[in-house]
Amino acid sequence: MPTIQIFDPALCCSSGVCGQDVDTALVHLAADLAWVKQAGGQVERFNLSQQPLAFAQHDAVRALLEQSGPEVLPVTVLDGQVLLAGRYPTREQLTQWLQLGSAPEPFKAASCCGTGSQCC
Repeated sequence: MPTIQIFDPALCCSSGVCGQDVDTALVHLAADLAWVKQAGGQVERFNLSQQPLAFAQHDAVRALLEQSGPEVLPVTVLDGQVLLAGRYPTREQLTQWLQLGSAPEPFKAASCCGTGSQCC
């Protein structure tokens, strides 16, 4: 099965979904990645502030960083090949790249972050 690797910019924690000003793109990504893993997909994430060696050891990611700087992050890689840089993938893209069949409805913040929810 293919493996997606996401190389995140420096985040305060492994998911980036923490603190008072949470980036909604990271909330969506967290929900999408939870769905991907539940569907049997393989995803690895690397945080620049916590795992800089992973960035240095990946030739394509290192080259992008040397050429464009940290603004190129996040970078999405499929089995070693860069597919996306500068933004996070959509659920539909992850579904297609990982050959998971059809994607369910995209994440909706109101349904996830309601009272009693544990996803946020």
